[in-house]
Amino acid sequence: MVEQHDGVADFPPAASRTSVRRPPRRTHNEHHFDASDTVRDVIIGMSDGLTVPFALAAGISGAIAASHIVVTAGIAELAAGGISMGLGGYLAARSDVDHYENERRREFEETHEVPDEERREIEAIFASYGITGDALKQLTDKITSDRRHWVDFMMKFELGLEKPDPRRAPLSAARIGGSYVVGGLLPLLPYMLVPQSQTALWGSIAVTFLALLTFGALKGKFTGASVARSAIETVTIGGVAAAVAFALARLVAGGSAT
Repeated sequence: MVEQHDGVADFPPAASRTSVRRPPRRTHNEHHFDASDTVRDVIIGMSDGLTVPFALAAGISGAIAASHIVVTAGIAELAAGGISMGLGGYLAARSDVDHYENERRREFEETHEVPDEERREIEAIFASYGITGDALKQLTDKITSDRRHWVDFMMKFELGLEKPDPRRAPLSAARIGGSYVVGGLLPLLPYMLVPQSQTALWGSIAVTFLALLTFGALKGKFTGASVARSAIETVTIGGVAAAVAFALARLVAGGSAT
């Protein structure tokens, strides 16, 4: 309300800026999946674990009626397969570290022996992003002023190599080997519970199918892919692999029986 005193209008005091309520500031939160190494190791181990022991047990169940013998053979295969898969994961992770160190050593030598060529490679990389002129020269000078950063830049943007974690090798071995054993135990469970191997075979088929379906769905959820597509894809690929291995195991078991 405006009041007048002696012909002069009095206006109410303006509201203080501090009294103005503003909407809360929104923050941008990015969610990225950062456990790709772990998921990859589990996928490698679990995929093999669900198919190879199943095929072995299913193959020999045609020639052996007692389930406990199938379980014994399956457990032996799990032990050997788990150790073999873990060793393969360890060697693969160690080879990544060795390869990275060798390439890094070579890049250090090249920055000493052919620095002009290395500078031109940096300029070509930045030019591919549309950077030219003085900005290109300044960026190149800045990077080449520190040899360690220079080499790190070349490793990542020229060679496309990320520095591997040297501690990953034993962890990868444990994850792959452990996943193989866990996955391989599932198809053997029916043989542990049912004395007749031919009857247990149908339970093993059902358990393996459900395990592949669940594993594929979880893989899709963690990797951000379509859960349904990942589940169907895993069942299809795992089913085909298990069927081929089963046919070969049955062929070998049949030939041995005759």
